[in-house]
Amino acid sequence: MAQIIFLLLVVGLAWFGYRKFIADAERLSKINKRAQEERRTGATGTLVKDPETGEYRVRRDDE
Repeated sequence: MAQIIFLLLVVGLAWFGYRKFIADAERLSKINKRAQEERRTGATGTLVKDPETGEYRVRRDDE
């Protein structure tokens, strides 16, 4: 019984690690794609409109 619990724990940790790895890879890919587009156009940042205030600001990395 202890072996089954240990195996389930290892599989759960591996699944969590895999999902975290995929999420980080997608985030880094999105950041890299945005940076390449900024270099291509010569921009220093991407402006987005804040829906609450209506003001424009530079897009943050976590968006």
